[in-house]
Amino acid sequence: MDPRIEMPAPADWGIDLPPGTFTPNRIAIALASLPALALAARFAIEGLGANPIEEITHTTGEWGLRLILLSLAITPARRWLGLRWVAPLRRTFGLAGFGYACLHLATWSILDLGLDADAILEDLSERPYVMAGMAAFAALVPLAATSTRASIKRLGARWVQLHRLVYLAAGLAVLHHFWLIKADYRPAIAHGAILALLLGARLAWRTRQAA
Repeated sequence: MDPRIEMPAPADWGIDLPPGTFTPNRIAIALASLPALALAARFAIEGLGANPIEEITHTTGEWGLRLILLSLAITPARRWLGLRWVAPLRRTFGLAGFGYACLHLATWSILDLGLDADAILEDLSERPYVMAGMAAFAALVPLAATSTRASIKRLGARWVQLHRLVYLAAGLAVLHHFWLIKADYRPAIAHGAILALLLGARLAWRTRQAA
């Protein structure tokens, strides 16, 4: 989520676009909104099945994790493929993932548990996957809160150290997904494999730079 890198002008992408037209960042925002819009459309047109709260919870949680992983893929794409123009999309997808995480948390705590403090505390104390999910969300909160240029200027080098928490958040979210699933583990395995690949790409780059 590094906003220090400015979006290049359209000419720098090799595409001649008139002012005010779509930019990669606007397209990214539109794409990140599609799962929520699709969920709302399904709910309005045909409903969400016998357990709509469960469907909303799972959909928002899965897309939150996917968008966080997508944000982590931006830096390897910039470094290894030379795609400098994608750099601002790291923050865009990261904040979108946090937005879905907020919807996920709100669905569980408000729609499912009715903001019943006793029920929430019982879930947190008795269900490991809830603890992992809450820890992942807690790690994301300071990242979203410090995603502005003003925060970067204020925190300096500490900003980079703080935002490494995104890897912890992603790992906890993958663990949350694993523990939550009761039958088909393939989506969680895929998410875990993607995270491992991204961490491997990060380590390989650091090794290359140190050589």
